Amino acid sequence: MKESPPNDTQLISRIKKGDERAFSALVQRYENTVWGFAFKLCRDKEKAEESFQDTFINVFRKIDQFDGRSKFSTWLYTIVANNCLMNRRRRKLEGLLESYDEPPDVEDEKVQKQLTAWNDTPMEKLLQGELKEKLDEAIQKLPDEYKIIFVLRDLEQKTAEETAEITGLSVPAVKSRLRRSRIFLRQQLHAFMNQ
Repeated sequence: MKESPPNDTQLISRIKKGDERAFSALVQRYENTVWGFAFKLCRDKEKAEESFQDTFINVFRKIDQFDGRSKFSTWLYTIVANNCLMNRRRRKLEGLLESYDEPPDVEDEKVQKQLTAWNDTPMEKLLQGELKEKLDEAIQKLPDEYKIIFVLRDLEQKTAEETAEITGLSVPAVKSRLRRSRIFLRQQLHAFMNQ
């Protein structure tokens, strides 16, 4: 009989005892999740890769701080969101310009997986061509604190409660920011939709 793989709690326990193979297994389990979320927030391959690496470095360094009161995936989403925001703030402080105009390297295997996943969502089936581009441009105009909420709720399909736990906000604050994000996006797309 084949032995079932260890769950997150078992892996984390082994990692805390110094088991490097357990850490590798945890990274393998969550690498697509982290990459996908980082890419959706950053919309840039290099920035997503930087956040991806920073996330797992932080997990390795801070695994002792994970107390198990929330799901590991929730803790992980929080780290990814914080890394994306910190990296963006650091780049702004360094005077680097943000550019969301360059498309990702579609030859890259990770990006292909992400684009395939993006294409499979119900939202993507409705959005075609130019409308998708306009929506992507509008999402990038959202302030960071609203963009994270929108990505978690509408793209990652997280519940309001999960989003609140990841962001450290209350559920009403999450709902309010999501509503404002959607209003903002509707306003951004209004002229396009009424052509």
